[in-house]
Amino acid sequence: MLRNLLALRQITQRTISTASRRQIENKVPEKQKLFQEDNGIPVHLKGGVADALLYRATMFLTVGGTAYAIYQLAMASLPKKQD
Repeated sequence: MLRNLLALRQITQRTISTASRRQIENKVPEKQKLFQEDNGIPVHLKGGVADALLYRATMFLTVGGTAYAIYQLAMASLPKKQD
């Protein structure tokens, strides 16, 4: 059992260390130009449609959650009358 674990460990280390690495294109300069451009768009929306959707979803959840919390506080502070 121990011998099998040691063999497995050697195989995984060899596979990970000798695996060829893909060269990834450096897109940082392009992103820097995009985000530093002075076009009147807030920086949190300069990423495009995905950023706009995330922003709107976040705002909807925040406003909705706040309204729900206020509603629950009002219901808790105004108990129902018992007959």
